[in-house]
Amino acid sequence: MADQKLKWYVVRAVSGKEKKVKQYIEAEINRLGITHLVPQVLIPMEKYYQMRDGKKIAKERNFYPGYVLIEVALNSEIEHLIKGINSVIGFLGDKEGNAIPLRSAEVNRILGKVDEMSEQAEVINVPYFVGESVKVVDGPFNGFTGEIEEVNEDKKKLKVMVKVFGRKTPLELNYMQVEKE
Repeated sequence: MADQKLKWYVVRAVSGKEKKVKQYIEAEINRLGITHLVPQVLIPMEKYYQMRDGKKIAKERNFYPGYVLIEVALNSEIEHLIKGINSVIGFLGDKEGNAIPLRSAEVNRILGKVDEMSEQAEVINVPYFVGESVKVVDGPFNGFTGEIEEVNEDKKKLKVMVKVFGRKTPLELNYMQVEKE
């Protein structure tokens, strides 16, 4: 049993219950004293930022909703234990229901993405496009609505045409100063 190799598996969980599933698995593993067989339980998260009352607020969301990654030396007892946990649907696997481990390339890609996201200071992943209507939520033109004329992905800036006193006025705004209508 101890000679079995640790591999990464994907546990399917009820969407929105991933944190609870992680807590339950970790509690059960600690209770049984088998942390050497299940060293890591991971929920890949991504950081994003939102504007609230003119302030930038950092938030986190699940990168793969409904999935929990688990590093485990899987045997039938541990598989049964994990499948029996509240809100767990089962393992990602083949048609017969056998758990299939992730390939090392997939694990490295996912874990690399998680590390990259935790290191990134600011991720604003809101794709805007020319012609889209947006509302200004920050700055002196707060509350105005305009149409995007230009998108600068590198600088995360937009050129928005806003009507001020009946005249179209170009504004250069960053992604945090507007929201989609």
